[in-house]
Amino acid sequence: MLAVYPGSFDPITNGHIDIIRRASSLFERLIVAVLKNPAKQPLFSVQEREWMIRESVEDLDNVEVDSFNGLTVDYAKSRKAGLLVRGLRAISDFEFEFQLAAMNHKLHPDVETVFMMTNTKYSFLSSSSVKEAASFGGCVAGLVPAIVDQQLKRKFSEQGRANK
Repeated sequence: MLAVYPGSFDPITNGHIDIIRRASSLFERLIVAVLKNPAKQPLFSVQEREWMIRESVEDLDNVEVDSFNGLTVDYAKSRKAGLLVRGLRAISDFEFEFQLAAMNHKLHPDVETVFMMTNTKYSFLSSSSVKEAASFGGCVAGLVPAIVDQQLKRKFSEQGRANK
């Protein structure tokens, strides 16, 4: 079965990678789908995010990286995927994810949502916290793939030079 793991992934973290690796072992094929959200100002472009994800999961033959805009459930239908994979870090994530799953089910009842708990060692981790720490020169090694760590340093170094 084909599953879709959607998200902004700005940037992808080791918590996301944990979900991708585990989901790829459960499903025949997995699409990691990067949301193009015009309402947000991402640090990385969609192309940069796709590239970093591909680099981070290049050893997983059944994982594809793509991007989309619009409703996630519409994207899943367009790709003929029957499952959406959503990661949960803590109970605080559940209410939002539950509402989202219910709305998606209303829109397309044949697309199911599967929730996966992240590994407890990543339960505190978010893309926002990684960006904030990296923006102040904090060490995020071990929280993100090495390629992401490199790109965060490059991006904030460039921004620092631009602000001088």
